[in-house]
Amino acid sequence: MTENEAWLTRSKQAVWHPCTQMKRHETLPLVPIARGEGPWLFDFDGNRYLDAVSSWWVNLFGHCNPRINEAIKSQLDTLEHVILAGFTQQPVVELSERLAKLTGLGHAFYGSDGASATEIALKMSFHYWRNVGLSGKVGFVSLQNSYHGETLGALSVTDVALFRDTYAPLLRQSHQVRSPDWRLAEPGESKEAYAERCASELADYLAAHHHTTAALILEPLVQGAAGMGMYHPIYLQRARALCDQYNVHLIADEIAVGFGRTGTMFAHEQAAIKPDFICLSKGITGGYLPLSVVLTTDTVYQAFYHDEVTRGFLHSHSYTGNALACRAALAVLDIFEEEDVIASNRIRAAWFTALMEPIRRHSKVTHFRQLGMIWAMDVLTDQPDFANRCFQQALQQGVLLRPIGKSLYFMPPYVVDGEAVSLFVSTVLSILDQV
Repeated sequence: MTENEAWLTRSKQAVWHPCTQMKRHETLPLVPIARGEGPWLFDFDGNRYLDAVSSWWVNLFGHCNPRINEAIKSQLDTLEHVILAGFTQQPVVELSERLAKLTGLGHAFYGSDGASATEIALKMSFHYWRNVGLSGKVGFVSLQNSYHGETLGALSVTDVALFRDTYAPLLRQSHQVRSPDWRLAEPGESKEAYAERCASELADYLAAHHHTTAALILEPLVQGAAGMGMYHPIYLQRARALCDQYNVHLIADEIAVGFGRTGTMFAHEQAAIKPDFICLSKGITGGYLPLSVVLTTDTVYQAFYHDEVTRGFLHSHSYTGNALACRAALAVLDIFEEEDVIASNRIRAAWFTALMEPIRRHSKVTHFRQLGMIWAMDVLTDQPDFANRCFQQALQQGVLLRPIGKSLYFMPPYVVDGEAVSLFVSTVLSILDQV
């Protein structure tokens, strides 16, 4: 038995893997990873895999990044964690200050993962309206095909049947409005015109239901679990104006698209708007440690600032504002500032898009799309098991892909180079030729 085989056998016996039908691993072996370096993962037998999905969209600057490593090691010698209720510490204060400066929002409230951030924002919005005497505003609106996490509150505003349907009896009802994902436009309808049409439907809904609606939550510009569905920024502008008009909060779920993924630090910047809440996670620590944060406005914060305990936001996580995670996040922000990552990524993105031209032209590809450091395409195939077959075929060629249905995407760490992208291109082309 090889070392790889030994670890995958032990994992199957001891670990319940996420988002997985475990029975499939009777025929589809797990991939045991021994170490990582830059955009590459290595198994115990020395095989190398390109991490084309940034390990579920979290890794920004490569595995075992020296700067983030050093920041965490340094913090270990000082403080690993302290309760944040009644206490504070340097990394969480510094990170909160820097995030406030970047977003224009403040009063950072910390959680452990993306779903936690969604829960915090939803509860905070609901509680705000209660505190200001509008207790009837208890409903939430999200986009069709949206994904905001899999805890019960987050799942209530998620519209992906695979995750939602089984647990529907446990969920609070929410309303979904038409998605501005431009793949859903009518033939000949521009991306902008379609986004405007979707916004008009949102306007109709809010006109009728704003008295009972607390917030609209959306993923700015890219709906990740919808297969990287992308849409025109005009929708965000219209949504912001409508939320202002009808006294409804706008929650920007930037968990997947924040920290440079779309070509700006945060996706909503491309619409020149400011949300009432912003949810951040995934890339915030560069893929190192679990951390999430919700930032909001002074207006929201002041509604909780009161002598009565019950008017406070009574929500907590044991590892809220963990010092090690916050120190990793500070190192990530240092890299962005000192290495001019956003500008560098724009140059990389143009280069990589040119390298992908053979994919865009392939007869089996439709809706090829790119925004910042995200590339996606839909594959014309009738194979019901396309995603699993694609995953296996790509692994055999040294690439980690996780197709979403019949959508392929490339969302790599920002340290990928031409060699890595060329490997992705050749791998995808060989898969497409077998469809």
